[in-house]
Amino acid sequence: MTLPVSARREVLSLSQARALHLAAQGLLHPPVRRARREDVVTAITRMRMLQIDSIHVVARSPYLVLFSRLGGYPQEWLDEALADGRLFECWAHEACFAPSGDFPLHEAARSLRERHWAFRSAHRMRREHGSTLHKLLEQVREQGPLRAGELEKRQPRTPGWWEWSIEKKGLEALFALGDVMVARRERFQRVYDVTERVLSNMAVPDSEAWTPDRARMCMTADAIRALGIARPSWVGDYHRQGRVPDSLLQALIDQNEVLQVEVRGWDGPALVHRDHASLLGRVAAGRLRATHSTLLSPFDPVVWDRTRARELFDFDYALECYTPTHKRRYGYFVLPLLHRGRLVARVDAKAHRREGVFEVRALHMEAGVRASDGVLRGIAKALRNCALWHRTPHVVVTASDPATIRTALEPLLSRPS
Repeated sequence: MTLPVSARREVLSLSQARALHLAAQGLLHPPVRRARREDVVTAITRMRMLQIDSIHVVARSPYLVLFSRLGGYPQEWLDEALADGRLFECWAHEACFAPSGDFPLHEAARSLRERHWAFRSAHRMRREHGSTLHKLLEQVREQGPLRAGELEKRQPRTPGWWEWSIEKKGLEALFALGDVMVARRERFQRVYDVTERVLSNMAVPDSEAWTPDRARMCMTADAIRALGIARPSWVGDYHRQGRVPDSLLQALIDQNEVLQVEVRGWDGPALVHRDHASLLGRVAAGRLRATHSTLLSPFDPVVWDRTRARELFDFDYALECYTPTHKRRYGYFVLPLLHRGRLVARVDAKAHRREGVFEVRALHMEAGVRASDGVLRGIAKALRNCALWHRTPHVVVTASDPATIRTALEPLLSRPS
């Protein structure tokens, strides 16, 4: 991608680019105070969305992403924010929570996501099973809010493919099509209701002025803001809108909404939102340094784009939970470990809640990371803090690579936080 040369640009090192990215994401420094209920929505607004995933080896991903930024907090705060209408669920990067004020944006962006698998599947189901979807929608209208499991129990049983899963598949299709929304979650299961009733519980801005073109412009600017710093090729993935045209990026530059900077070692300009102009000045002057040590979810915005994680952090990361066991290199659900602006290790962890044990089944140090006293203390702190939040205060490292790391961590993990 080639953008015209603009006026004088700041020139950043790679570590400064990382600091700017982490500052925008709320991961530059550890929390300075105890989390408050309103911090949940503030953090999601900063990221623009919070990806949802149900894997439960440690805390489910959306709760873990918030923990990385807020420190210890009650997980029910996220559930409450959805139930009281401060958040809603939508398809964005993938299935996500988003601030209620962004509802018009995501509605206007529907036409931009028609090639996404969830929308293609929903349209196919409407074509092939339209009468069934209509009946499901009427049931939700008359009896809702409802979980898919409640509808399954109320349906007459018929043999074959329809016997148990049509209700869940149908509700997911209606959700993607915008006919129903998620009113709340119960034990992380979606509770659906018709869209008009869910919207009545939300503070939604007027949506009449929104068009797909305006939505694309807004999503592009939002992605650059959320990323802190972005190569042009990174921007489209954030909202799954596909490649962003050069002309759109240039329009944002011409409007002075986006600034161009240089990062040593990168070809072409990088982009910074004007809202981060002050941060940019501080990082360029060497006054913005990362100090946070924490575990990250595989679905954290920092690492969900494999190309970006590799280019920004030299971290080649792929989730292996869908890989056959014998082909896994690092483990089932591996958590990147962030320490002072670098991704220094990968942690295959499991929270044994009944026993109160946070097991590190394997800890792999990244190539080129020296296990200094400071790095080891940061790793131990990140593991202890995450374990305490899970109410599994006893941390056990079963294996590490290199093996000496396990021995070096033992005395650090036994110290009180």
